[in-house]
Amino acid sequence: MIRRPPARSPSPFGKGEGRGGGSQYPERDRGAPRRTRASHAWGHEPRVVARARRLRQDAPGSGEDRLMTGTVKTDRGDNGYGWVMVAVGFGLVSLAFGGIGSVGVFLKPLEAEFGWTRGEVSLGYTSVAVAAAAFGIFWGWLADRRGGRGIALFGVTMMGVSYFGLSFTGELWYYYLMHFAFGALGNAAAGTPIFATTGFWFTRNQGLAIGVMAAGGAFGQAVCPYAARLLISAYDWQTAYAVLGVAFLVIGLPLAMLVRDPPARIQSRADAKAARQGGPALSIEAAAATSLAPRQVMPWICAAAFFCCVCMTVPIVHVVALVSDRGVDPELAASVLSVLMIAGISGRILGGKVADIVGPVPGWMIMSGGQTALVLLFPVTEDLIWTYVLAAAFGLFYSGDMASILVAGRMLLPARVAAQSMGWIVFFGWLGMGTGAWAGGAIFDYAGDYFWSYATAAGGGVVNLLILGLFWLRLERARSGGAGEMAHA
Repeated sequence: MIRRPPARSPSPFGKGEGRGGGSQYPERDRGAPRRTRASHAWGHEPRVVARARRLRQDAPGSGEDRLMTGTVKTDRGDNGYGWVMVAVGFGLVSLAFGGIGSVGVFLKPLEAEFGWTRGEVSLGYTSVAVAAAAFGIFWGWLADRRGGRGIALFGVTMMGVSYFGLSFTGELWYYYLMHFAFGALGNAAAGTPIFATTGFWFTRNQGLAIGVMAAGGAFGQAVCPYAARLLISAYDWQTAYAVLGVAFLVIGLPLAMLVRDPPARIQSRADAKAARQGGPALSIEAAAATSLAPRQVMPWICAAAFFCCVCMTVPIVHVVALVSDRGVDPELAASVLSVLMIAGISGRILGGKVADIVGPVPGWMIMSGGQTALVLLFPVTEDLIWTYVLAAAFGLFYSGDMASILVAGRMLLPARVAAQSMGWIVFFGWLGMGTGAWAGGAIFDYAGDYFWSYATAAGGGVVNLLILGLFWLRLERARSGGAGEMAHA
């Protein structure tokens, strides 16, 4: 009679998969060490691996092109909660950029109250911009490691606290400190990582989703300053600051509670934990990474974002002065900028959708080409009606450009560094905006008119197009190389 060995319980990891990646009999696998419950080298690795496997089944993936997204091909549609995240992101971005846009409304009241110069009060905007640019990198890095909800809650809280704190302004240093806090701890935390968090919920409509979120910035810049102006007229600037601060908390905190990381982002953190504990990384991203590493992609996007923002900022900052220099009433001249900003709401959605159709880099080139061509027309268009038409057209393309920058950062970079990378991209964008605003005024002071200021802006747009063209060729070469390697495999 033949004795058979006693039956062994099947591995919890399925046929052919033991806890170390071998069979259900690890002691029989060549090179596989025997493991016991009392002592093993992997710590809690099995739990992490099991979670990664479950998430891999539910992850929304990235669509049809691995080169563009850095994740595996999937036929699954967009996750329904992604559209909830789009609404949440729209609201948070509205608050973040609405707060920045409201700075100009308080210039004259503070100037009249304290006798500060217009330049001294305007430095509040500079404080917000510099702080948001620099600290966006940190909050992105933290979001890649800890998730987005806690950071969003903190950011909303600090936006409300800092704006409420501005109602107690009495000294210039305090005024700058509160604006710095709004940028570094509020705007950067609530407004930067949310784009990376939301983008990975989508498979087929990534560009559209990010474009709708980005439209929140234009919406906030239109609504918040108007509300601030009404409050100042009805009460005073202290009340306006206080009411806006409370409104940020009342609106923003419930929105921040709805922030949820997508499976792909959770997977990337599970991989990092598994790697630290010596286990295998089993996420989508590890299974099929982009052919270009993030360090090869980031310099192209950051350089293009810088020159793109140099081009767009000259009209945004100087169009009111350009029109009023022609003898147009200042309030009527300011309405040109309002038309430009309102058109920007649709432009952001348009830019995102174009990227979905033709790809992130070609879409960016289309929007940047329109922006570059139109910026040259501002100093030679003197009729007010045509200036409104030009402002609306420029608003569509410049805001589509802004959405394209964010979409490229989402589609061309993997989940594990998405928020940190977005922080760097936003940093170079802010740097370009600051450079363009300064250059437009400095060149006007030297030349005596705005022609060469806008010509310099167009030059920045041309450089941006050259960078994007070379970047696209680099991506195509990498794509062709990857296809050739697969054909020879």
